[in-house]
Amino acid sequence: MSKAAFWILFLATLVLGLGIRVHRLDIRPMHHDEANQAVKFGTLLETGEYHYDRNDHHGPTLYYATLPVALVRGQKSLSSLDEWTLRAVPVLFGAGLILLFGLLTKALGREPVFWSALIAALSPSLTYYNRFYIQESLFVFFLLGFLIALGRWAHKPTFWSACAAGVCAGLVYATKETSVLVFASSGAALAVTLAWTGRNPRGTRFDAQARGITILHILAGLAAAVGVAAIFYSSFLRNPGGILESVAAFKDYARRGFDAGIHAHPWFYYLQILAFSRSGGFVWTEGLILLLALFGMFASIGRGSADKSLNWLDLSGGLFWPRYLFLYSLFTAMAYAVIRYKTPWNLLPFHVGFILLAGIGAAALRNSFRSELIRKLLIFVILANCVQLGIQNRRANFLYPADPRNPYAYAQTSPDFLRLARRIHDLAAVCPDGRKMLVKVIAGPYEQWPLPWYLRDLERIGYWTNPAEAGEVAGLPVVIASQENASQLEKVLGPRCQVEYYGLRPNVLLTVFIDRPLWDLYMSRK
Repeated sequence: MSKAAFWILFLATLVLGLGIRVHRLDIRPMHHDEANQAVKFGTLLETGEYHYDRNDHHGPTLYYATLPVALVRGQKSLSSLDEWTLRAVPVLFGAGLILLFGLLTKALGREPVFWSALIAALSPSLTYYNRFYIQESLFVFFLLGFLIALGRWAHKPTFWSACAAGVCAGLVYATKETSVLVFASSGAALAVTLAWTGRNPRGTRFDAQARGITILHILAGLAAAVGVAAIFYSSFLRNPGGILESVAAFKDYARRGFDAGIHAHPWFYYLQILAFSRSGGFVWTEGLILLLALFGMFASIGRGSADKSLNWLDLSGGLFWPRYLFLYSLFTAMAYAVIRYKTPWNLLPFHVGFILLAGIGAAALRNSFRSELIRKLLIFVILANCVQLGIQNRRANFLYPADPRNPYAYAQTSPDFLRLARRIHDLAAVCPDGRKMLVKVIAGPYEQWPLPWYLRDLERIGYWTNPAEAGEVAGLPVVIASQENASQLEKVLGPRCQVEYYGLRPNVLLTVFIDRPLWDLYMSRK
């Protein structure tokens, strides 16, 4: 593949990936995790202040990265925000991830990078979570930057590559404290790769001078990592306590990881999502990626063919990069498999490695045959399977984005919930108090979200976990209750209220009590 052809095709895949990710960003209802992050960002937007909260919010890079997007769109308050502003941030980082693949052209070759970029553009899971306003897209972007910089330093050490690795590591940690897992996996992968390829971080000799330079590089990288992470967690030095809080979060996340509760899943959970699932007549699979990744893993072990005239891999960097990526992906997948707490978006840190290995595997598979006819036939087969990924991508992201049959939709807010939000706003439009209409939400923490996002423009709305805390409810315009609280409230409110039911998530209902005079007024103006 010529250099010009490669860059034309590579940029075309980048445009394709960005186009798919940005299309109809508001089609899926806001997940409760997205709403939680949105409200947290709203505080930063309105007050200019951010204080790290280790309870389900992770690091601050997502919020700071959203600021310029909101300001460009002229949005200066939580009520003025919309899904496009918020989800544009992970979309841009998702497209940026594909762009980062271009940095591996010299290490892997043009053909593997092209195949990796095309697969990443079409991967249903990667696309789905690149359209989620949560930390994962930023996390994986900074993580790949760290892996590339670390690999470059190990392959050909320089002070600046060490600093680049440190900056990226700091951004990874500032995005998610749980990054200690990927740091351990990447460190182990690097050490094993260096031993496997017979190299040390300074080349063929490891004398005192080389050791001193290496230590200097490591110290510079660590200083950059700590400095970047500290700046973000301390809210740009305005809240120094946030730095220690991020470390204290390790204990909480470790306990959650092995005492997973409703999020406990078997070790093969992520593999099952990617490999094959069948639900309601739909078959979901990213088997092409896994199969090609296996070829990439096999090719990374050696040059592959007994016929010495055939090289599966012909890389300027030798086998260092394929082995490094292979071991990183393997170790990270194993680490996430062991942890009982599993949510589907956590597959991204190792799935991006699988995608790069798939690109290596596609090139290795083609190069293992001398016949030009067979090589062209393999291109056709791989492209045909990429079309299958594209079809499934459309189904996952645009046809059934909130459907329980979609394996990427996890505790996803039901489209029926949008009817609830519309009903409350319609009632506020006829209520004499308007946006100051009093609304009480009485539900557990997991049943309250994403109400704070969808009702963010109402000025008098409160949240309680049980009726005893909520106080007097009789005569209120609107009361929203979870299933466990609805039966108790119905005894008080039922006879004098219009009662409606809405789906929040699969198998989770919310009950809405509408005061009869307000309901009659609403119906008279409908």
